[in-house]
Amino acid sequence: MLTKTPHLFDEATAVTAGDSRWQGRTSPDYWAFVGPFGGCTAATILRALMQHPQRAGDPLALTVNYCAPVAEGVFDLDVRLVKANRSSQHWSVEMTQGGGEVATLATAVFAERRPSWSHQPAEYPGAVPFEQLRSYPKLAMTWANQYDFRFAAGEPKFGGGGATEPSSPYSKLWIADRVPRKLDALSLISMSDAFFGRVFHARHELVPFGTVSLTTYFHADAADLDAEDTTRVLATADAKTFHKSYGDQHGELWSPAGRLLATTTQIAYFKA
Repeated sequence: MLTKTPHLFDEATAVTAGDSRWQGRTSPDYWAFVGPFGGCTAATILRALMQHPQRAGDPLALTVNYCAPVAEGVFDLDVRLVKANRSSQHWSVEMTQGGGEVATLATAVFAERRPSWSHQPAEYPGAVPFEQLRSYPKLAMTWANQYDFRFAAGEPKFGGGGATEPSSPYSKLWIADRVPRKLDALSLISMSDAFFGRVFHARHELVPFGTVSLTTYFHADAADLDAEDTTRVLATADAKTFHKSYGDQHGELWSPAGRLLATTTQIAYFKA
């Protein structure tokens, strides 16, 4: 059964409405190495946009640039509608703390989706069913323990030192909230950053790491997600290159029924 609201995720991404400036608070339940989990930050920004009285349509794209560390505590979101037309809206959001410099900068596109010709050339990757795979062990980072990761391929192997030769950075896994929560746009944006760093998979070890810029494209609107009626996604992620302290990541999030729900890309810093 689904948990009764509020879910920890909804509490962690809650915002207080203002005029152009909204307010939120970091959550210890979604903490990473030295700051809040980037997916939770992105979901908080998206929530502010979706609750804005001027918002029209569903999220089409969200880019989040993590400019500086976010400290524990309250933060402000300066939300601005940049441009709107009959079918789409373009937004910008700046996150600050205590009146200081921008810590996170985001841009978003919302669109009114209308019936049209549809075609999905991407093939569903398929996997062993969620129920037949074991949950990945809990980690020190609290955000990771809010999710149930079940690897069908490319499970990271930590311990025993780094790999003598790099391994494939590819992975395929089921991702679900550990306490089940029906999938929505907020879930998708957070889960699009929930992959372990590709460098961890390649090197078999945890190294200093942080997302610098994350972009997620949504391929389903609220009605589509409601029709899917699921609490999990089948996700794949891979990388093309690691070079001079930065590496990329490309991911896909699929419904169990085979619908491509979102695609995501990011560039991340690592120290190794």
